[in-house]
Amino acid sequence: MIERLHGPSSFLPREPIHKGQIGFRRPNHRCFVNALSGQGDSVVALCFSPDGRNLVTGCADGVVRVFKLDNIQSSSFKVVKIPLPAGGQPTAVAFSDEASFVVHRKHEQPKPPVPEMKWLRHQTRAIVTLAGTTANYDTDGGSPYIISCSEGSDIILWNGKSGKIFGSTDTNELKNSMVRISPNGRLIAAAAASSADVKIWEIILTKAGSVKEITGVMQLKGHQSVVTWLCFSSISEQIITASKDGTIRILMFGVPITLNDLKGDMLHYEHIDISPDGKIFAATHGPILQWICAETVKVLETHYEAHDEKIKAVAWAPKELRVGRDHKMVLATASDDERVKLWVVPGEPLLDVDLVVQQTNGGEIFQYSPSIQNKLQL
Repeated sequence: MIERLHGPSSFLPREPIHKGQIGFRRPNHRCFVNALSGQGDSVVALCFSPDGRNLVTGCADGVVRVFKLDNIQSSSFKVVKIPLPAGGQPTAVAFSDEASFVVHRKHEQPKPPVPEMKWLRHQTRAIVTLAGTTANYDTDGGSPYIISCSEGSDIILWNGKSGKIFGSTDTNELKNSMVRISPNGRLIAAAAASSADVKIWEIILTKAGSVKEITGVMQLKGHQSVVTWLCFSSISEQIITASKDGTIRILMFGVPITLNDLKGDMLHYEHIDISPDGKIFAATHGPILQWICAETVKVLETHYEAHDEKIKAVAWAPKELRVGRDHKMVLATASDDERVKLWVVPGEPLLDVDLVVQQTNGGEIFQYSPSIQNKLQL
């Protein structure tokens, strides 16, 4: 007896036959939905726009691509390509606010203008990571922030539109590994390549809503080895960390979540991200992708061959996206195999149907103004 789990076979999501082409065959995993083709090299970074309507990728071929996501089960996606200046390779991408990529349908401008570009620099070493958000607790009703850290010890908070420096701080460590800013724009968290601790700062505002100072508020301890990844929950009240000690921690409480390879050897998590509703962790090591229930700490699913090569970035869409005839939470993963894949949450049946770009050379940030939205008049 054959059970038809996902409705008519003609509506099953299928995986592309090979990179650079959208073809169809049966999916390699029940959570797999689709893949974005056309990347010319390793995909090292990705980020959803705050409205969930666009996905931007940073590729080692020197091109930033913006995919329009009307229906993630589509056989093809409209894409805008933004080549960096000669020799530039993006290593991180981030949105500062929802206005960065607003899609409009206008026919009175057949040839959109070239976007305005700016370079923003750290004064020390190359930039390691970027993160963006729109503050929603200040008196101005929302300031676009970009936070960046270099390979040194410095961290800088930028205005996401003007590129002006709001403030800076220092981890006082030998080498930063990553920095994140809370979704409400109030807290900054950073991990160092030589420390098992996570340092937290608060962005203090004046009565007028401008940044007064960035002050240290706490240091999270408990991991026995270097922290490899961290992120905030969608409501900014939790910090989730992963470490080479093989554990994930929520704030200061150890969670015994073990990731083993097919031989039974313990692995550490390299990337983690939490779904917008705070219910699901996505965690990776190499090509392995794992979904974890945040409430019960139960591993929902482990896919040992999510990609052919190492996963370099993971990101949840900020809201449910259209998948066939319904809307679902969607996870995106990017890899050295030149592929970006889209996934739905395990346990849910599949259906029957300003951008800132970091460049490696010279520790520079390549900034596009909101006028880039004109390039998405698709």
